[in-house]
Amino acid sequence: MASLVLEDLRKSFGPVAVLHGIDLTMESGEMLVIVGASGCGKSTLLRLVAGLEVPTSGRILLDGRDVAPLDPAERDIAMVFQNYALYPHMTVFDNMAYGLRIRGLSKRDIQARVEATAEMLGLMPLLARKPRQLSGGQRQRVAMGRAIVRQPKLFLFDEPLSNLDAKLRVQMRAEIRRLQRRMAVTSLYVTHDQVEAMTLGDRLLVLHQGRPVQLATPMEVFERPANTYVAGFIGAPSMNMLPATLSHAGTAATFASGQVIGFADGRREGADGRKLVVGIRPEHVAVDPAGMELQIDLVEPLGSETVVIGRLPDGELFSVKLPGAAPGVESMKVAIQAAFLHVFDAETGLRLNA
Repeated sequence: MASLVLEDLRKSFGPVAVLHGIDLTMESGEMLVIVGASGCGKSTLLRLVAGLEVPTSGRILLDGRDVAPLDPAERDIAMVFQNYALYPHMTVFDNMAYGLRIRGLSKRDIQARVEATAEMLGLMPLLARKPRQLSGGQRQRVAMGRAIVRQPKLFLFDEPLSNLDAKLRVQMRAEIRRLQRRMAVTSLYVTHDQVEAMTLGDRLLVLHQGRPVQLATPMEVFERPANTYVAGFIGAPSMNMLPATLSHAGTAATFASGQVIGFADGRREGADGRKLVVGIRPEHVAVDPAGMELQIDLVEPLGSETVVIGRLPDGELFSVKLPGAAPGVESMKVAIQAAFLHVFDAETGLRLNA
């Protein structure tokens, strides 16, 4: 096990800055998931840690040692890639053993390590096969086995499940988390998939345009997003965002429709009239005969629940997640539950806590 510390890590490609000063401390054995939209710098950050890119500035400390000047082979880090990166002419056994041979281990040690890892991953019947004879899930297990067998200080995962179908992703997600906990290896996992991020990580690092915008546990990111970007990115369907103004001495929000909703958790700082963005997740909207009229544009039945998308009287797009089957109506009355409001400053986008 090992700790990982990033200090003011920056990366530019020519005049284009991709990462703008990443500071991060990971405890030994922790699994941290880096999440964000495409192009936010997730994979670049991972490649810097792996040694596949050279940082413009900053330090990468693995167990207190700055590994930024070292070649990838000297860092004691194993990486699992999106496209598996297996040698097509080698058997499963040889793919897993290759790195150990390079390091000069004896045949006996190599045999023991590969077989122990293959047993753990259910690969024993496949050791004599070539990658072309394997399914996508089996190839991903081999790629993981090749990393595990090295017993590295740090695991890096670069969207390893994105090439798998939905059912297999669920299975492999559980497998990765089970193995990571069992081995207690410090792990950095990059994904754009929210479900992977929420279920795999001890903590999430949300990146936006090369900058860290929130570092917290998955539930804290979901329940208390730091700004409007995080609020809109985490959660499906996305959080509803409505313009409003601060009113009633900071104890309520007044919407464009004239509706006033009091804050259940206390007042916000600022003068009345301060411009706000008020967020409410679709699952925290209730059907209420005394509520706002929602003209329905689209109904998405998902089996156990239904997503309804429509427009409020002021034209704002609005989503509602309801339990059960789809309603057969063109409109419905909905009410925002005050206990679940998220309040942000309209100018900075930052969360306004009570």
